[in-house]
Amino acid sequence: MTTLYTNCNLFDAENEEMQNNAWLLVNDEGLVGASGKGPAPAADEKVDLQGQYVIPGLINAHTHIMMDPLDNHTAYLSETEATVNAIKNLKILLRSGVVAIRDCGAVSDTDIKLMKLMHQGRVVGPEIVPSGRPMSILGGHGDFPEGDDGKEVWGHLTNCGADMRQGVREEFKHGAKNIKVMATGGVMSPTDRVDDTELSAEELNVAVEEAHSKHMTVASHAQGNRGIQLSLEAGVDSIEHGIYVDEQQMDLMIKQGTCLVPTLNACQCIFDAPQGSIPDYMIAKNVKVKKDFFENVGKAIKKGVRVVVGTDAGTPFNRFDNGTTTEMQLLVEVGATPLQALLGATKYAAELIQLSEDYGSLAAGKKANFLVLRENPLENIKAVAQEDKQVYQNGKLVK
Repeated sequence: MTTLYTNCNLFDAENEEMQNNAWLLVNDEGLVGASGKGPAPAADEKVDLQGQYVIPGLINAHTHIMMDPLDNHTAYLSETEATVNAIKNLKILLRSGVVAIRDCGAVSDTDIKLMKLMHQGRVVGPEIVPSGRPMSILGGHGDFPEGDDGKEVWGHLTNCGADMRQGVREEFKHGAKNIKVMATGGVMSPTDRVDDTELSAEELNVAVEEAHSKHMTVASHAQGNRGIQLSLEAGVDSIEHGIYVDEQQMDLMIKQGTCLVPTLNACQCIFDAPQGSIPDYMIAKNVKVKKDFFENVGKAIKKGVRVVVGTDAGTPFNRFDNGTTTEMQLLVEVGATPLQALLGATKYAAELIQLSEDYGSLAAGKKANFLVLRENPLENIKAVAQEDKQVYQNGKLVK
């Protein structure tokens, strides 16, 4: 049955303007049939949207669906516990308006396994682009004990290029679509500093070579300047966080087409956390970097680096229900336009995580994943945070 949505204002992410007095046709396969202004085609059913605003469903390019952001329990997770968390978080994400995610590291390849179950129709939620277990070093960001007895490790621990090659190939075998590399230390790891350089140039080069030869992307957790540089020289697809990115590196990112996924919300949530709720080392590291982090992301936006929305959802108090829209607001606060924030959560995100054939815009032939809002997000980005917005997945009303 075809459905025609009429009397709306449409931002399709193909055009960078809001189309007023528009219509959207969804076909019986849950795909966008057509859209436009003026006379509309015939359809089996018509829905009058009463002048509301239609935008593509959102994409979050950096999540950790295995985690519970409110209990801050990130180590010693069993596969069962990670799966329970993930199924719950996927439902929350979808109801919040997120129709696709890239998960950036999951214990026991939980994200890969759930992606396969989702494609069988057995799990509900946004489309998953999984990374499986991340690539780390002994004692580095990603060397977290997991499992009931702590005998498992969250990441693949590499000591050379050969280790990295094996780790990437293992994730390829399991079904990963992205490889997450931990190039530097991080705020949440107790044994290192954010500017520690962890993976070597050789290891990063091997990761990119192996991943790209198998149609996978590479996302680099890179907070310190040297790790960002090595990651860019290796040719990663995105820099995650990028706290100490400098202007020469910004120029290189523009030249190479490397995206920046800042995850400002992760930093903000730790900064706003209730006293005594998270470890002191984490608070101290976060306070030290916050000002530079926000300023450098603002500079990158002004320079023209392509910024993609990701939140690091699952980290302390970094929730799945409102994090994506909060990240969009934070990007605007540091210098992005509402249009840049919208594209960062739609078209640009879909291109980065290799879903642009079906996601990221409302062009004809793509999945009819869209949100209906009361206010214009191109005028006020806070419009996307509307709690009772309508969420459509494959042409079906989710909420």
